[in-house]
Amino acid sequence: MSEARIDPRKIPRHVAIIMDGNGRWAEARGLSRLEGHRQGLESVRSVVRAAHELGVQVLTLYAFSLENWNRPKAEVAELMRLLAFYIEAELEEVIRNGIRIRAIGRLDRLPPSVREKLEGAIARTRENSEMQLVFAVSYGGRTEIVDAARRIARDAEQGKLDPEQLDEKTFGAYLYEPELSDPDLLIRTSGEYRVSNFLLWQMAYTEFHITETRWPDFRKQDLVQAIRDYQGRERRYGLTSAQVRS
Repeated sequence: MSEARIDPRKIPRHVAIIMDGNGRWAEARGLSRLEGHRQGLESVRSVVRAAHELGVQVLTLYAFSLENWNRPKAEVAELMRLLAFYIEAELEEVIRNGIRIRAIGRLDRLPPSVREKLEGAIARTRENSEMQLVFAVSYGGRTEIVDAARRIARDAEQGKLDPEQLDEKTFGAYLYEPELSDPDLLIRTSGEYRVSNFLLWQMAYTEFHITETRWPDFRKQDLVQAIRDYQGRERRYGLTSAQVRS
């Protein structure tokens, strides 16, 4: 798939990815689920580099959901280890490429060593501006909305916010990273058709690209294909096609 067929004027500003299929990839090869997660890390490396090269401004990766804490302890421990390993192994390249690392979710639930590495990477890359790499970790979309509502209620109780003045823009300001733009494109690997509690508020008008490719096999050419698919869509935001064209 040639990159020349991508219109550089229509690169999605924010791409979000549900990285699905590590376990099924491994099971199909007679390997442990842990090996699937390890191979999935290679896809993270490849896609971060590719997104930067293609001019994506924000890349959000669904790395670990709140529901994932209920998985077997060995699997959870390996996922945490891989997150810490990626940060440690890739941080210098991320810095050289001007990428800023951010994180959304209930970060207080992370093991202290993992949280320390993540917060250290966030601090070291804070001034970078070429691309933003966002890890959704210990994250749930409904929980993000509930956390926002709780902060709104607290501010209203303290007289900092008039509930009658609450609108979508004000509500959005209480989300985990309110300055980030909403995703233009959501990619879900492994052929599943669901959002899995991911960025529920932010994806009101996001375009979806579903691929049968499992995450450990996802590479730059797959990202290119997803962007080509996106560039063929007409984004109307409630308008008619005639209004968009005019």
